[in-house]
Amino acid sequence: MKNKKRLILTSLVCLLPLLVGAALYSRLPETVPMHWNLQGEVDGWGSRAQAVFLMPGFLLGMNLVLAWVLDADPKRANMSPALRAVAQWSVPLLSLLLSGVTLSAALGHPLPVERVVPVFVGLLFILIGNYLPKSKQSYTMGIRLPWTLASEENWNRTHRLAGYLWILGGLAFVVMSFIGWTLPVFFAILIVITLVPVVYSYLLYRKGI
Repeated sequence: MKNKKRLILTSLVCLLPLLVGAALYSRLPETVPMHWNLQGEVDGWGSRAQAVFLMPGFLLGMNLVLAWVLDADPKRANMSPALRAVAQWSVPLLSLLLSGVTLSAALGHPLPVERVVPVFVGLLFILIGNYLPKSKQSYTMGIRLPWTLASEENWNRTHRLAGYLWILGGLAFVVMSFIGWTLPVFFAILIVITLVPVVYSYLLYRKGI
């Protein structure tokens, strides 16, 4: 019941930008910015209908699919309630953020996208990293590899390391959003927080853990 109530609430939050966009529809230009590069420069455009209706609708669909996947997990009882809440609220918050950035830019009041979005992602990484070491084996949340799912000790050690790396990666995202991004740094952070735990867990597996 709690998860159903949360699904209804998160779905309504996903659609909130649609209501705001519909109210502002006549004030929006026919073409609005829809995508920005790492330096905060607009490099993609779309129609105002896409910005107002398609984006929130797509994120609503993501929210529903995510809820279905989490509920279908045979090991859903193992999920950390806090980590599950973070996962379920990330999409609606993303809907508010992306629609807010898009509508503001369309109305002539652009936000510093190169800072706002990375800070949001960085804080999300820090939050996830804080709860990763506390997560238990699951088919949908965490580093799901054959050897982590087969060994509880491997899972725990891998997620302990991943937690530290995700927190550091999140802090790096926040710092880089203020000093400036480069593609090598961006991909280096993503590689470290994703591949290092995988390699570490495999090495544990080779040791029989």
